Amino acid sequence: MANAVELAIEKIDEYKSKIGRTLGTPMRLRDLIRQVRAARTMAEERAVVDRESANIRESFRDDDSPWKCRNIAKLLYIHMLGYPAHFGQMECMKLVALQKYTDKRIGYLGAMLLLDERSEVHLLVTNSLKNDLTSSMQFISGLALCTLGSICSAEMCRDLANEVEKIIKQNNAYLKKKAALCAFRIVKKVPELMEVFIPCTRSLLGEKNHGVLMGATTLVTEMCERSPDVLNHFKKLVPNLVRILKNLLMSGYSPEHDVTGISDPFLQVKILRLLRVLGKDDSKVTEDMNDILAQVATNTETAKNVGNAILYETVLTIMEIKSESGLRILAVNILGRFLLNTDKNIRYVALNTLLKTVHVDYQAVQRHRNVVVECLKDPDISIRKRAMELCFALMNRTNIAIMTKEVLIFLETADAEFKSECASKMYIATERYSPNHEWHLDTMITVLRLAGKYVPDEVVSCMIQMISASEQLQSYAVSQLYHAAQRDAINAQPLLQVAFWTIGEFGDLLLQPTDADSTPISESDVISVFESVLPSALTSLITKCYGVTALAKLATRFHSSGERIEALVRMNQGHIQLELQQRSVEFNVILSLGELRDGLLERMPVITHNSLNAAAPSMMDDESSTTNYVADTTPVTNGDLLGDLNLGGSNDYSSDLLGGGGGVSAPTNQYSNQNVLDIFGDSPAGGLDFGAPAPVARETFPAVIAINERGVEVQLQVIESWKNERARVKMVAYNYTPSTITNFTFLAAVPKAFEVALETASSPNVEPNEHIEQFMTITRTVPNTAARMKTKISYIINGMEQVGEATVQKINGL
Repeated sequence: MANAVELAIEKIDEYKSKIGRTLGTPMRLRDLIRQVRAARTMAEERAVVDRESANIRESFRDDDSPWKCRNIAKLLYIHMLGYPAHFGQMECMKLVALQKYTDKRIGYLGAMLLLDERSEVHLLVTNSLKNDLTSSMQFISGLALCTLGSICSAEMCRDLANEVEKIIKQNNAYLKKKAALCAFRIVKKVPELMEVFIPCTRSLLGEKNHGVLMGATTLVTEMCERSPDVLNHFKKLVPNLVRILKNLLMSGYSPEHDVTGISDPFLQVKILRLLRVLGKDDSKVTEDMNDILAQVATNTETAKNVGNAILYETVLTIMEIKSESGLRILAVNILGRFLLNTDKNIRYVALNTLLKTVHVDYQAVQRHRNVVVECLKDPDISIRKRAMELCFALMNRTNIAIMTKEVLIFLETADAEFKSECASKMYIATERYSPNHEWHLDTMITVLRLAGKYVPDEVVSCMIQMISASEQLQSYAVSQLYHAAQRDAINAQPLLQVAFWTIGEFGDLLLQPTDADSTPISESDVISVFESVLPSALTSLITKCYGVTALAKLATRFHSSGERIEALVRMNQGHIQLELQQRSVEFNVILSLGELRDGLLERMPVITHNSLNAAAPSMMDDESSTTNYVADTTPVTNGDLLGDLNLGGSNDYSSDLLGGGGGVSAPTNQYSNQNVLDIFGDSPAGGLDFGAPAPVARETFPAVIAINERGVEVQLQVIESWKNERARVKMVAYNYTPSTITNFTFLAAVPKAFEVALETASSPNVEPNEHIEQFMTITRTVPNTAARMKTKISYIINGMEQVGEATVQKINGL
């Protein structure tokens, strides 16, 4: 029965609507909404909107139409649906110019939604706003203030700032609160206009109306953040703010301001935020607010989310100002209680805040380490991510073993997007706090096994550097990595890469017995590992290249497996991948050189730095004060790039860049700063360069990997080499992460013998498994000089800003 009545009413409404349109009455807004919602497809919805837009356009031609407000209301609904509605801008201006409040209300609402600084009609609203700001009717003045705050341009702010100031000085609380918020938007748009509002704003903080107080605190906060002088001016008002906050805490029940038993939590939050700005780095001002902050932290009810919001702001304020040690411990304990809350948002906020404040009171945060570790098991991915970051921030020499155990448990079942970051952070933590080298190595082998293919290249190169630099570790490392490679490591390609490099360099140490209980390892056992891994289709190209390199070196260390080694090296001479094919061919030639091969395949020099720079000083950090990068198309004076690099009379570029008068250090890691497969770098007297593929008939140059970290790879390729002392270089940035990269910026610096100008990148964003390109022109001012380059990238991924730097020592073609 009820359904039949509803159907009948709907039919009557539809019938009335049809009669109204027949008599010239436009469709009502509710009828348009009903028709749009009844559309079953996008095509039907567009048809409804297009038909009604045409009717609205037709009605606008009649200036005397009594239905303008109704038509503008429908047009605003169409605009909110995402359809064009710009043709209603002038009609909004006509409604604003009318005297009736109902007409102005719709007109100003349309102006706020349809106008912006780019539209020409925007300038026409200034006179209407100026007239309405001085209206005797407070509601019309309120409309003008709201509209000005919403769409103000810089010119409009300068024209109307004095009118807003006059309203702030009035006694009307309704207009004062709106004027204060409008002044906030004006100051945000044109900061130099804050001088207009400083005298009148101070009196606002003495008002009793809570709306005025909220507007005043918002305005004062904005002005203090923008000007140190204004900040010092308003520090005198801290006692007033403390008194207001204390009254809110001690006041009884007030139905007008009560929210779940708490008096005006919105105003409390605003005051706490302003106190945070006023008390930062000022011990004297902080003393005046310590007591009230302690009262808020202890007396605020936590049963409702409103109380948690106030406590959160209180914690941020305590940790930002020069508060007492006891107060900071109280703030951290509040965050610890948040971690036990069942609400996921509160737990996330607590972890995020602890991560930001861990440097303020490290020991206080350490007390909640067990709860943080438990958050690693939370089903929410955001909480697990923040908990992982906080765990690494809490690691030190005393808890490294316990924390590492928990992180490894987490890593075993972690999502793919966590494994890359976790592996990098684990390396940094273990290098800083490991009790000994053996523990460090064993832990990182476990990390490489658990993280599998998601281990960044920088971790592989850092592991290689660690083994290379520690002579006492090499025998233990080659044994442990050999056994790790023997086990099922096919799914952990980075682990195989480290193992192959180590076996290639120190394979002879494997044959030496370490103790009486250990099983002897024979040459045949070692070669069997390569025979099981290299032919597999699951083995990656780069792992096979590591393997071929290791086998070539083992040919000089093993004496009874030459035929098996040579067979494995020759196996890839016809491989489809040119990189692997070339190395197979070249190593096969080297192995036939007799005594010369021993010199070519001897152990590498000790690598002294790594790209993560956890314990060793960073070259890039040492030079940060003398290196300026260039972006886009702005040319940079070469002397500003790398400091005063004195090339000298002989133009010996290498000696000046890598030492001597220039003061520029060697690259941090040859594996991370150039092609990881470049086995020799600049070759000795023979003049062969095994680090780059041979050029084909047409002059092309292979790309060089400049940066490869956290799933982001940057390659540099010369596309035109020194034509009229100019070269063109293409930068290609690849995103191998599962997330979109935004705000990607590439910067480059060259020595003083060159100038570089970057063009705009093809896009600032890089989708997963996609790439962007950017071109640059390098001009050489000193002939016959080889170019080297420092590169830097910055980008945002998953809301976090990341930075990467590297020095490219050799660019093919430059």
